[in-house]
Amino acid sequence: MLQERADTGDWGFPGGYMEFGESFEQTVKREFKEDAGIEIVPVKQLAILDQDFYTYPNGDRVQPINAFYLVEETSAKHYQPKVTETTTTEYFSLDAEPPRFFNSQHEQMWQILKDFIHNRKDI
Repeated sequence: MLQERADTGDWGFPGGYMEFGESFEQTVKREFKEDAGIEIVPVKQLAILDQDFYTYPNGDRVQPINAFYLVEETSAKHYQPKVTETTTTEYFSLDAEPPRFFNSQHEQMWQILKDFIHNRKDI
């Protein structure tokens, strides 16, 4: 599942910045609820990405550090995503052409997930 970002119209995995005192797992759970409107549990950490740089439309330059997790939905209840962050969410086939991603880090995550799913023996 990917989210269409409200700020750029590009696509990416739900996620965001850690709040003070949060763990990676707490952050991914909170961000999925905020960005995608679903409750999840992290199943497996797939990667730590820390060598990308990005300039936001407002000019802020960042070096995002991303803990990328395979997640599982834990509830059928859905919540309204933050409209200031998410236009819509959509499931995409890993075998199809991906949408236009928000930045290169999301392209890397797509490939990591694709490689993991196609090569996994068991989660």
